[in-house]
Amino acid sequence: MKKILSVIAVVFCSSIIFAQTPASLVMNYDQPAKIFEEAFPLGNGHLGATVYGGVTDDVIWLNEGTLWGKIGAENNPKTGGRAQLEKVRQALYAEDWETAATLAKDLQGPNVAAYLPMGCLHLRQTFGAEENKGLFYDYHGQRNSSSDDSPYGITEYSRCLDLGRAIATASFTVDGVKYTREMFVSHPDRVFVIHLTSSEKGKLEFRLDGESMWDGCSVSSVSSNEFIVRGAVGWDMDTKWKEPFSAHRKGPHGETGMRYEFRVRLVSCDGQAYSMPGLHVNGASDAVILVSAATSYNGFNHRPDTEGRDEDALAAKMLNDASVKDLNTLRSAHIADYQSIFNRISLDVNGSLAYVPGDKTVDARLTEYSQGAKDPGLEMLYFQFGRYLLISSSREDSEVPCNLQGIWNKDRHPAWGSDLHTNINVQMNYWPAEPLAMSENAMPLVRFIGNCAVNGAEVVKNLYDMKGWTVHHNSDIWCAAGPVGEKEGDPVWANYVMAGPWLCSHLYEHYLFTCDKEYLAKTAYPLMKGCGDFIMDWLVERDGKYITAPATSPENTFIDDNGKIGKVTMGTAMDMEICWDLLNNLIEASEVLGTDPELRARWINYRDNLQPLRVGAEGDLNEWYKDWKDKDPYHRHVSHLYGLYPGREISPFSTPELAAAARKTLEMRGDGGTGWSKAWKIAFWARLLDGDHSYKMFRELLSKSTLKNLFDTHPPFQIDGNFGSIAGISEMLLQSQNGVVHLLPALPSEWADGSVKGLRARGAFVVDIDWKDGKLSDASILPEKGGKCVLRTSIRVQIRQSGRRIASKSIKDGEYYVTTFQAKPGNKYSVIPG
Repeated sequence: MKKILSVIAVVFCSSIIFAQTPASLVMNYDQPAKIFEEAFPLGNGHLGATVYGGVTDDVIWLNEGTLWGKIGAENNPKTGGRAQLEKVRQALYAEDWETAATLAKDLQGPNVAAYLPMGCLHLRQTFGAEENKGLFYDYHGQRNSSSDDSPYGITEYSRCLDLGRAIATASFTVDGVKYTREMFVSHPDRVFVIHLTSSEKGKLEFRLDGESMWDGCSVSSVSSNEFIVRGAVGWDMDTKWKEPFSAHRKGPHGETGMRYEFRVRLVSCDGQAYSMPGLHVNGASDAVILVSAATSYNGFNHRPDTEGRDEDALAAKMLNDASVKDLNTLRSAHIADYQSIFNRISLDVNGSLAYVPGDKTVDARLTEYSQGAKDPGLEMLYFQFGRYLLISSSREDSEVPCNLQGIWNKDRHPAWGSDLHTNINVQMNYWPAEPLAMSENAMPLVRFIGNCAVNGAEVVKNLYDMKGWTVHHNSDIWCAAGPVGEKEGDPVWANYVMAGPWLCSHLYEHYLFTCDKEYLAKTAYPLMKGCGDFIMDWLVERDGKYITAPATSPENTFIDDNGKIGKVTMGTAMDMEICWDLLNNLIEASEVLGTDPELRARWINYRDNLQPLRVGAEGDLNEWYKDWKDKDPYHRHVSHLYGLYPGREISPFSTPELAAAARKTLEMRGDGGTGWSKAWKIAFWARLLDGDHSYKMFRELLSKSTLKNLFDTHPPFQIDGNFGSIAGISEMLLQSQNGVVHLLPALPSEWADGSVKGLRARGAFVVDIDWKDGKLSDASILPEKGGKCVLRTSIRVQIRQSGRRIASKSIKDGEYYVTTFQAKPGNKYSVIPG
C-alpha cells in the first residue's frame, strides 16, 4: 500500500500541472522539511521562495535578489597606496614573507555588503479547530521543541518539486478530505503563486501571515484581501556586521539602508476572506494567492535611500498586472517560459529517464547511494536540479549574479555574508551556463563585470596608481572591487588581486560559445582590454620573465626551503595561468575583430615572456614561486590547475608533460575537500580524459557533500558545488576548449549506455550524442553560425547531411580520430561510425 501511495503521489505532483513530467524529474518526499536545507527552493531570478511543506504551518522564506546591506562601494579607501605596494614588493624580493603579509594588510579596505533575507510567510492551516495547534518556526527555520505537526490524523502526505515545470506541490489527507498545495514563482509575471484546494467544499481554512526579522518593519492591511510587509535593512551591514540591528538603521549623516516591500493578495477564493492584517480564509475549497516583492535598489552607483526606486509602486504594479490573469494563464506562461530554457538539454544514462522511484523518496535514495548503491536516476536528477537552480536564481534580466547561496537565504548572518566570492565561487556558479544551453542566464554576470570595471578602475588608480581595472577577493551588489579586510584580514584571501582577469574569461567564453561578434566588439573586448591594461602594469620583470608581485594561491599557505611559512609571495602558478588566459584571449579577440595590431604585439610579448609553468621534483605542478611544500597538502583549493580547467593552457594533447604534472598534483591532493572542491575535481579529471576518476569525484560529492534537498554543502550550504558539478558532467560528455569538438572525451565506464541532447560547443554548435557499451553510436552537429567543424572521436566516423555523405577529412591522431568538415548554418549533420 505504501508503494502504491508513493507512486500515486509522484503522479499527482506531475499531473496537477497538465502534461505529466517524467517521474525521473520529480523530487519526491514523504514528510515536510524540518530545516531550511530540506526545503524546496523556488525562484525567478528576482524573487526566491523556500518552501517547507508543513501541514499546519508551512513556512515559506522570501528573498529578493537585490536586498543587500550597505548603500554603495568604497573606491578610495585610506591606505598607503602605491608606496605601500612597493614596500610589499621589496619584502617579497627579500623573501620576507611575514613582513610582506603584514604590509599587505595596509592595502585593505572595507568589507563588502551582506545578502539579507526579506521575510517569511506562515501558511497556518486548520481543520475545524478554532486555533491552529501546528508547527511554529523560529527565524533560523528550526522547529520549536513543543511543536506537533500531526494533531489531526494526517495521512498520505507527499511533497514534490517538479523540475520539468519548476512547481512545488504538497498533498495530504485529513479526515477523508484531500488537501493540495501548488506553488511556483513566475518569471514572466514576476509573482509568487500559491494555489490551495480541498477535495470537499467548505473544508479549506487557513491563515496566511507575513513577517520580517528586521526591527522597524510594518505589516498592514490594504483591503480585505491584501496586506503589505515593509521595512528597511541597515545602511552599513557588511559581511561581518554585529548586533544590535538598531545600531545600523541610521548613519551619522542620516543614511538609511535599502527599503523592501512584499505584498500578499488573495485573488481568487470560493469562501469567506478578510485581512487583519494577515489573510484569513474559511469555508473555501479553492484559493489563489499572489505575492510580489521589490526593493529600492536603483543600480550599483545610486544610493538606495536617497536615489532609490519606488519599491511600493514596483511591487503594486507587478501584483496588479498579475492579478487580472487567471491561474491557468499564470501557470501556462510560467511553464512555457521556464521550459524554453530547461528543455534544451536532455540526459539519459542507463535508462535513467524511464526510472520510477516507487516507494523510495529522494532522501532515502541519497542515503542508499552514500552507502554504495547504484542509482543513475538519482545522478541525472541531481544534474537537472543544478540546471533548475541556475534558471531559478539567474535570469537574463536579473540585477545581480548568483551569490554563495543563489538567491536563497534565511539568516541574519549568513555564512560569509552570502556575498559574491570572486576567487572561485561566483565563477563556478556560471561554469555550466554556456555548455549546458543556459547562455542568457549568464547575462547578470556579464553586466556585473561591466559595473565592476567602473569601480575597479577607480580602485586601481587610487590604490596602485595603475591603468585599467580589476576586482579582488569579494564583491557584492554594489560591485565593490577593492581588497577587503579592514586592515585585519588575512592576505591569503583578502589581498587576492586576480579576480578581474579571471572574470574576463567568462566574457570571452560567451563569445566562443555564441560567435556573436557584435557582443565581442561592444561588450567583451573593451572590458578585456581594460583588464589587460591593468595586468601589464601589475606584472614585474624578474630574471627576464614577467611575474605578479604580490601573489597568492587563494587561501593556501606554503613552506619555503628555509622552513618559513608564507601566504604572500610572487608569481604563483594560478596568477601566471590567469594572465596567460587573458592575454591569449585578447590576442585571439583582436584577430577576430581585425583591430589593435600594436596592442596585440604587446600582448604577445607579455604572454610569451610570462614565467612558465614548472614541474616539481615530485612530478607535480609547482603551485608556488619555487618548488615549495604546502602547509596543508590536502587543501581544498587546487588553484594552480586553473590552466587545466576552466582555462585551456594545460592539455593532454598540446602540453602532455604539464597534463601529467596536473594528474600528479591531483593524486597528491587527494579526493577529499568541500562540496565545491569536489565539483572542481570532477572537471579536472574530465579534462585529463579520466572519466572513471571524474565519476568517482561525482559520487564523492553526491554521497558526502549533498544535503537532503540536493543542495551542495561546503558545509554549510553553498550553491557553487551544484553548479560546478554539472559543468564537470558536461566536460565528461563533450569538450571544445582548444578548437576541437571532442565527443565523449571522459565517459565513465559506469555510464555504459546513454544519450544527451542539446549540449553546446564552442564555435556555436549544438551537439547530440548517443552511445552504447561505452562507444559512440551516433551524434548530430547543428551549427548556429557555420564554418569549419573539427571533431575528435575514439572511433573513425563519417559525416552525413540529409542522408548523404559529405566531404570530410579524417586523420588518426594517437588513440583518436580527428575529422574536419565545413558546416553550413542551420544544417544538421549526422556523425556515425564508419
